Amino acid sequence: MAMGSTRNTVILSCLVFLAALHGIQAVQYAVTNNAGNSAGGVRFTNAIGIPYSRQTLASATNFIWRLFQQNTPADKKSVQKVTLIIENMDGVAYASNNEIHVSANYIGSYSGDVKTEFTGVLYHEMTHVWQWNGNGQAPGGLIEGIADFVRLKANYAPAHWVKPGQGDRWDQGYDVTARFLDYCNSLRNGFVAELNKKMRSGYSDNFFVELLGKTVDQLWTEYKARYGN
Repeated sequence: MAMGSTRNTVILSCLVFLAALHGIQAVQYAVTNNAGNSAGGVRFTNAIGIPYSRQTLASATNFIWRLFQQNTPADKKSVQKVTLIIENMDGVAYASNNEIHVSANYIGSYSGDVKTEFTGVLYHEMTHVWQWNGNGQAPGGLIEGIADFVRLKANYAPAHWVKPGQGDRWDQGYDVTARFLDYCNSLRNGFVAELNKKMRSGYSDNFFVELLGKTVDQLWTEYKARYGN
């Protein structure tokens, strides 16, 4: 009787452990190609494919969690499923409600290594799934800049991006802001992770002062001077 009870306890403990493990890692990834026989839909199937896309979604998630120093479930957004949809649309891609939409038109017309470009786009869009946005208060340029910062650190920055020091404003967005954030991160390793953490409940430009001891405008001026711009 006691042995059976012990065995049941062990089994229950294992199930609890597995459930906890499942809770930490169990993000589902679904990929759908709605572009049919269009040029982009066919190129997606032949050059990229659903298995690679699903694998990249998972790899991007793990990379973002590490870069953002989100080591426990409490640090992360609670997202059970991310869906990637390839469809005929204008533009390149967008993320909304844990769905990532990528343009088959863009895939079809891209000249170059489309698989590498597609991977970089997924790292950018997956960042939007996981990053904090200051409850909608953060500048849009900063949100996009953080997403491109992730793409940069994952080594998927395309050749056409601006060089360090280029750009007109720190919150210009995308590659301009990504380069600036990379500079800030060089001043304090983990800066972007800490900035993202602060943006969980709100946003203030003063976060730069709190983390780096200087206003964002001072940092931008010094950044421009550093690269002779």
